[in-house]
This record gives sequence, C-alpha cells and structure tokens, in this order.
Amino acid sequence: MRELPTPTLDIATIPLPRGSLHPRNHFQPQPLVAPAASGGVEVAWARHLDEVREAQRLRHAVFVGEMGARLPKTVPGHDVDLFDDYCEHLLVRDTASRQVIGTYRVLTPAQAKRVGSTYSDTEFDLTRLRTLRERMVELGRSCVHPEHRHGGVIMALWGALGEFMVRNQLDTMIGCASIPMNMEGPHGLAGGGHAAASIWRQVKDKHLASIEWHVRPRLPLPVEQLDDTLDVEPPALIKGYLRLGSKVLGPPAWDPDFNAADLPLMMRLQDLPARYRKHFLGT
Repeated sequence: MRELPTPTLDIATIPLPRGSLHPRNHFQPQPLVAPAASGGVEVAWARHLDEVREAQRLRHAVFVGEMGARLPKTVPGHDVDLFDDYCEHLLVRDTASRQVIGTYRVLTPAQAKRVGSTYSDTEFDLTRLRTLRERMVELGRSCVHPEHRHGGVIMALWGALGEFMVRNQLDTMIGCASIPMNMEGPHGLAGGGHAAASIWRQVKDKHLASIEWHVRPRLPLPVEQLDDTLDVEPPALIKGYLRLGSKVLGPPAWDPDFNAADLPLMMRLQDLPARYRKHFLGT
C-alpha cells in the first residue's frame, strides 16, 4: 500500500501521526461500534491511499450511479478531486464484509490554507465567515451505501467527528448539503429543482442563520422561477443536521456536475442541543 501523497499538518498543539487521529497522550477513544443489519459497523480514519480509494469508489457509486453526477474520469470508477489529497477521510466499514459503507472527508483549517480554499468556497462567497476560519473545518462528500442507510452508520460518523473536533480545539463545521435535482415528491418525480426550492422555503423559515453569517451562491438555483409549494421532506442527512442545531447560511447553489442543489450549512458546537452534546462530545 502507498501512503497518502500529501502529509497532514498538525491542527493543534497535540502531535498527530499522519493520517491517524488518535494521539498517544490525549483521548484514548474506544472503537466505535453501532448495530447494523450485518452485525455492526466500525469507524476509522484512512491511513493509506488504498483506503481513500475505497471511499472514492463508494462516492462514485452514490454520486454517479444514483444521482447522475458528471465527474472527471481522473481515476475510472472513483470520485476524485483536488481537495482529496488535503483531507482526512473518515470511513465506516461493515464489520462482517469489511466493505466501506459510509464516508466523510474533513478539511482542516491548516490544510484549507495549503490548498487555498475550501470546496464550499467554489460554490459560495464565504466572506462573512472569515472570522471563523481558524477554528472551522469543512465536511464534504458524505455518503452512505444504499443498503446501509440507517441510524447506526450516521451515529458512528458523527461520534468520530465530535471527538475529532473536541480533541483538536475546533468549534465550527461547514459544508454543502445536497438535494438531488431528481428527488421524488409526494406524487412522483419533482425534478427541475422544484423539490429543492420547496425545501429551501421550509428551512429558511425555521433554520436560517443570522444575517452576519449569510453567504451568497456563485451559481444560484433560480428558486424564484420554481414551484416551492411542494409538500416534500428534506433528505435524511439534512434533517439530521438541523436536529443537531445546524443553521442554513443562505439559498441553494446549483451544482450541474453533481445534478444537485446545494444548501450551505454551518454547525457550531455551542449550538448543539444538550442531549446531543453529551452523546457526541461527552459534556
């Protein structure tokens, strides 16, 4: 196996081995195991390029196979972009098959400086978040295998992310939450962005951030030209983020390559409801 091509810089005073998020003299995290149909799941951070490739294959299957994304064929059958080499990759495996069934990638403040931006910067003007960047990570490319979309996988991912944030003294997470443009509504297909426009109408009424954190899409979804009256629920991941206290930072961007509308979301640890703080942060 080859090591990751780009070394990960330390993101706190705690020395972290490259690709490993388990320091010797800080937290001693226990293996995270959650119930799954096949017996259980395990979560760990990728240490080698081979493991990153497993995540990229899952991403390709979900984004291209399910959502109809049009991605560069950098590595056939894999979703690969320039940010991957700078990110930490979180993997969830089925304990029985050892297959990667869920993944996130995490771009730390130090690595965002190295690459020059976050992925979200390519879709939104994030000027108003500049004061947060020193303690802000970007979450991206989240996906779960269609046969394993249950709470255990997401809980394992979020548990590892919470431990990572606390240990490295980070307090803010941002990212783009995708709404497929071919998402089905209550009476069949609600394509063309109507479902996304309807979800935007719903979430802005209850979950919009204060104006000081608003961002602007570089390629806005034309929500004013779409039917936003559909009775359609947000994707499960977005609903989960909102339950955790996440705020929507503005209207969705249109991502034609991924055939999706992207909502900009921000979650600050200080906004995490008490019942989730204890579960994910231990406080």
